[in-house]
Formats: sequence, structure tokens, C-alpha cells
Amino acid sequence: MPAPSEITPAQLLRLIGTPDAPVIVDSCIEPDFAEDPYLIPGSFRHPHSDIDALKQRLEGRSCIVVCQRGLKLSQGLAARLRADGINAQFLSGGMYGWRDLPAAPRIPFDALPPLQDGATLWVTRHRPKIDRIACPWLIRRFVDPGARFLFVAPDQVMAVAEKFDATPFDIEDVHWSHRGELCTFDTMLAEFNLQTQALVRLAAVVRGADTNRHDLAPEAAGLLAISVGLSRQYRDDLAQLEAGMVLYDALYRWARDGAGETHDWPAGRAQ
Repeated sequence: MPAPSEITPAQLLRLIGTPDAPVIVDSCIEPDFAEDPYLIPGSFRHPHSDIDALKQRLEGRSCIVVCQRGLKLSQGLAARLRADGINAQFLSGGMYGWRDLPAAPRIPFDALPPLQDGATLWVTRHRPKIDRIACPWLIRRFVDPGARFLFVAPDQVMAVAEKFDATPFDIEDVHWSHRGELCTFDTMLAEFNLQTQALVRLAAVVRGADTNRHDLAPEAAGLLAISVGLSRQYRDDLAQLEAGMVLYDALYRWARDGAGETHDWPAGRAQ
């Protein structure tokens, strides 16, 4: 059984992608990271020696510290943070343990867009429906929890991207967009190496709803209906995004844990 200050890769895997996922701090030294330049989903890099800046960034939130092998760097930094009243754990086995866990996704560091004030900045068309809510959900839950999103008029997306150094997505002729019959959500799964069983299942629903291919998944028609309803309910795109986060949190848990569950009436009828 792991110590209270320790979390196993399998335990962490169950938390990633959920609203209650802890902050994950990658403290690998530069030579170790250069040897294997991948991130655990949702983590950020921070040097173990800059403790004051890390505490400011954490703002009192619980965290999990990761180093290459789960030894002196992560154990020492986690202990130092706990001494200052921050609930910190270290990942047993470190990045090696995570890498060896079957189905544990790892994000290529060079796939991440550049940061703006410590977070990624994205821009897309206003009045979102499906892809433009699903993709921000994916980014915040698996790539960058602090990501910010700008919603602007379609003909202004590229100009805003240039003026504000934002990354454009879900418009034609940009990197983060539809590719053939696949939608932008599919593109992000591929580029960020997030093709887990649950996210691939969810992607079929998103793709079916976003491209009017309801034959791809029976849930696609329902996602379209709810997405249209949300877009009619909210005039503020950011308020709609916050409501959509709850929707996709639920869809992800369905895709991960509940896709085989059915419901019938009366209660207790044999299936």
C-alpha cells in the first residue's frame, strides 16, 4: 500500500480528465526530460529549485509531483511543499512508472502550442455548437487546465490569432481543424496522443454530431440536440463553454465507465 504522500500511476490515471483532477507538476531535470520529452496529461513543467514560484502557481491547491523515477526530486519537493502546508504527493515510479502503465497516455511536449502568461491561448469562431465546446473541454481536462479561449467573428479569427499570438482552431486551413472525414476533436486526440479507449469512444459521438453522421454513434443525435439547446440558452460564449464543460464531463464518464449500462421500466426488470 502506498504511503499517504505517494500515489500510484494507476490511481492517477483514474483522476486525469475529471473535474477533481489534482495539479500535476513535472519536476524532471532538463537532461532527463530531453531524453524522453513527454508529459502526463494536464501537467506542467516547473524546476524543483524554484519553490516560491511554484507555491504561487499552486495557490494552495493539492498537487502531485513527478520526476523521472519517483525518487529524490519528486519526494523531496513534495515533502517541502507539505512542510509549507500544501497537500502534495509524489508519483511512485515517476515518469518511468507512468510510461510502463498500459493505456496511460503521454503528450508529446512539442505538440503544445506556445504559452501566453503561463497558459495556452486559443481562438475560434463565436457561437460554438459541438467541436468548439468539445475541443476546449479536451484541452482543459487533458492538456492545459488553465487554457483560455477567445470566441470572435469567423472572418476575424486569423487576424486575432496574429495580433494576440493565439492558436486558431476549428476553422479551415489551420493545423487544428477537420481532416478529411475527421473533426477537430479527432485531430487533437491524434496530435496530443490521447487516443485512449474512452476518448476514442467519445470522439465517435462528437464526430457524428459535428458532421451530421448520426450513424457513427447512437448518442450523436442527442449530443447535437443538447448542443443546439445550449447555444440557444446562452448568448455569452464563455458562459456556454462553462455549461458545456459539465456536459462533456458527464459524457466522458459515460464513455469511460458507463457505456454498457442500460435503463428500463419498471425498475428491476431483468435485462
